[in-house]
Amino acid sequence: MARRVLLCTGGIGSGKSYVIRVFNALGVPSYDCDAAAKDLYDRDPALLADVVRLCGDSVLDASGRLDRRTLASRIFSDPALLSGVEALVHPAVIRDFHRWLDSLPQDDAPVILESAILLEKPLPEKLYDKVLAVTAPDSVRVERVMARSGLDEGQVRRRMAAQWSDAERAARADYILENDGRKPLLPAILDILERIKEDGKN
Repeated sequence: MARRVLLCTGGIGSGKSYVIRVFNALGVPSYDCDAAAKDLYDRDPALLADVVRLCGDSVLDASGRLDRRTLASRIFSDPALLSGVEALVHPAVIRDFHRWLDSLPQDDAPVILESAILLEKPLPEKLYDKVLAVTAPDSVRVERVMARSGLDEGQVRRRMAAQWSDAERAARADYILENDGRKPLLPAILDILERIKEDGKN
């Protein structure tokens, strides 16, 4: 039986990262797709060279590393450039994910692919079998983000509005986990693990 990949997604303040840590504590490894996309600029010389060819030397700092702030200011003011950079980064993420997957023990245990935006901005290759959407009431999400970031409520709600709603993610999910801070997570996560293992047998 092939290894099953579960995409775990959720909006800002949903507590997705905490849910991932619970999976990790249960022995389920995870790959952070969004973090890898940023980290690959430092780990993948070919990707960096391609980005410099597209955007110019101005996106490099004095040490020859990517100046992320400069790159961000360029691409977010130029939709065509943003699309060009994404067309370079996405294949690099796919290659890196497959390398990570190949480095794991060869068994059929499920793994987690973590991404906040993969449903909204799909990669050229579908990397997952099932989708878990982590949800939480908007008021809880706002409180969590304000507590950790120093942003005010208006700033948090604007960031939430720029993402898909919980309902949009849930409509595309195979499993939904409400992380409202009151219901125990462990029984629900264990149930999801059993269900994805059973699904993999069918």
